[in-house]
Amino acid sequence: MKSQWDTIAAIATAPGEAGIAIVRISGPQSLVIADKVFRGKGPRPSERSPNTFLLGFIHSPFETDNEEDLDEVILLIYRAPHSYTREDVVEIQGHGGRTCARRILRAVMNAGARAAEPGEFTKRAFLNGRIDLLQAEAVADLIQARSQRAAAAALEQLDGRLSALFTATYDNLLEIAADLEATLDFPEEKLPVSTISAVMTRLEGVTRDLRDLLATWEEGNLLREGALVVISGRPNVGKSTLLNCLLGTDRAIVTDIAGTTRDTIEEQIVLDGVVLRLVDTAGLREPSCTIEREGVQRAQAYVEKADINLHVIDCSENLNVEDKGLLKTLELGKTVIVLNKSDLGQLVQPDNLGGFSAVVCSLIRGEGIPGLKEAILDKLGIEREVPSHAVISERHRQFIQNALNNLDEAVDLLSTGKEDVVVVSAGLVRNALESLGTITGRVYDDEMLESIFSRFCVGK
Repeated sequence: MKSQWDTIAAIATAPGEAGIAIVRISGPQSLVIADKVFRGKGPRPSERSPNTFLLGFIHSPFETDNEEDLDEVILLIYRAPHSYTREDVVEIQGHGGRTCARRILRAVMNAGARAAEPGEFTKRAFLNGRIDLLQAEAVADLIQARSQRAAAAALEQLDGRLSALFTATYDNLLEIAADLEATLDFPEEKLPVSTISAVMTRLEGVTRDLRDLLATWEEGNLLREGALVVISGRPNVGKSTLLNCLLGTDRAIVTDIAGTTRDTIEEQIVLDGVVLRLVDTAGLREPSCTIEREGVQRAQAYVEKADINLHVIDCSENLNVEDKGLLKTLELGKTVIVLNKSDLGQLVQPDNLGGFSAVVCSLIRGEGIPGLKEAILDKLGIEREVPSHAVISERHRQFIQNALNNLDEAVDLLSTGKEDVVVVSAGLVRNALESLGTITGRVYDDEMLESIFSRFCVGK
């Protein structure tokens, strides 16, 4: 059976050719294992001081001294509690590449280590009190960040900024719960009204703080997942040309033949630190065949779930019945109209689009792209050149909402002025405390930890 007290090992660097590959070992037998597989000058690793770097060779623990070494390495020694996991840790830096790293890992496992599970090193850092659960999640977010803004937000969270906010709110709510429960010792006829009033005021303050945190979810979701930006419109209006302009490369085939794009084409760009998932879709019209019908249906499905819909219109021609019909189906809040082909004349004006945001472009000339990018950022609510801050994730949002539901109900009950609601209100506040404690890891179970750390890479 696997245990958190086992000594674990994993390759901590990405596969493929590189300058170095790192094999990480953590647990009570780390230095004993290092003694078995490392050959160098001077005392053995277990006899060395912490923070020591050793140059030598790795060999299999089952080979004799006369047999071939596996790799020349640098071995790093970290002694508990001054390590990432707060356990004894050994890191072996060998030559990069799949073969060298695997040979070293095999030798380490033959010497007594077991293979680490995904995220198990960070999980041990959490269980050993080095970081809380918010900071542990930030490690995964930092590794998986696809933009500078996402990395900056994850680093803020890893630094403990978000943890400090949640801890202060938790401690404040804990004091409120204690004060509320203390009133249960009073006889009903002697219960001070001012005490309940003060508790309600403090609860309302906590709910304001939680709603401020809840308001950061949309930004956090945008930074972690990116924004889905769908390019839609009738055939031959320049949708694929728009995709190529935004990407800066000829990704999609562009021809004068209507209906060239039959399926969706998806690519990614980073715009001012925000990942945009660009999807070029088939032209929206009455399909002429089964294949085109499937493409149109996919296009309509993407438009419905898009964060931003870039709807392209040929502004060199007057709006026809199809254009007007499509405009009626679009959501005002998430649509930007791209008035393309302005080089051929402009018969459609932005003021005639029923309040939709619009940008005039000549995509074949590359004109209007900067203004379009500004319009996308405006729709997303992203300000230019503003550094990111720690933001909550979907998991945090759910528990904050649970806490708010309990606190709102507690305030409503207390506002009735009835003495018999204090017991129920105190229970609701305790429920809210448990939800907040689950965010930082003060309250957790094995299933929750498995869910969180399973998304980590092996070796971290």
